[in-house]
Amino acid sequence: MDASLQPRLEFVTCASPAGLHRMAYWEWGDPANEQVLLCVHGLTRSGRDFDVLARRLAGRYRVVCPDVVGRGRSDWLANPAFYTVPQYVSDMVTLIARLRPATLTWVGTSMGGLIAMALSGAAVFATAMQAMRPHASMLPPGHGIQLDKLVLNDVGPRLETTALSRIGQYVGQPGEFASFEEAVATMRANSETFGPHTDAQWRDLAQYLYPEFGGKWVKHYDLALAQALAAQTPEELAAGEQILWRSYDAVPCPILIVRGEKSDLLTPATVDEMLKRNPRAQALEVPGVGHAPTLIADSQVDPVAAFLLG
Repeated sequence: MDASLQPRLEFVTCASPAGLHRMAYWEWGDPANEQVLLCVHGLTRSGRDFDVLARRLAGRYRVVCPDVVGRGRSDWLANPAFYTVPQYVSDMVTLIARLRPATLTWVGTSMGGLIAMALSGAAVFATAMQAMRPHASMLPPGHGIQLDKLVLNDVGPRLETTALSRIGQYVGQPGEFASFEEAVATMRANSETFGPHTDAQWRDLAQYLYPEFGGKWVKHYDLALAQALAAQTPEELAAGEQILWRSYDAVPCPILIVRGEKSDLLTPATVDEMLKRNPRAQALEVPGVGHAPTLIADSQVDPVAAFLLG
């Protein structure tokens, strides 16, 4: 394939309470372009999920697709307790400081959308603090970050507990296969909610999730992600939802909410509430798909690209 249609692999050093770690990111388009589109994947996915969308939009944007820490080519955390949205927000702030965008547009699938909402809330809070204390030298993370457009792919402030339970059942399961074909078949069986895909598309979805290591094809992520997921209490989830609603309400840019028609994580009732609470939001439902649309088929890519380029 033409080298211009392939991404550049870059790294940025981030910090957690357990120490330093490197986060990998895949960059498409002109590296000097100050119009940045940040595409952030779901819980167990990778930045390469956005290859099709990135190729479509790399002429307009510098498209950056990170492997969130613990996934893909990024480091694993020394302490898995920090596989949480606040840590991911901190890492994204570090990445954005490296990129120095003039405008920042965001596409977030599932977890990637949660990170965007949390980051937007931190940015709004920081701006308010700056207005009250214009000479303050210490501001919360996210200061100066404002989104130009936001795509929330099958996620909102309210997460259905049945879906979280379903997801939690497979996150920590070992994944080691004797062949790539076996890995593809397993991923396909576990990802029926993605909806219909061709055999080639399933292979594309799997190739970066099951790298070869020692003659085996293994999951690309730290299985300890499941520990942080299981540690969340109902009280913490409820408190987190309230924080996310406040952050979502304050998002100041146009929002496209993409929902899989059969999604068990994002319900029609939640989408309706999101539309009522933020007048800048619009919704798109993808027929025949659950959690989450993969943004590979033209029928999904076209409306997202039209929103971002409009």
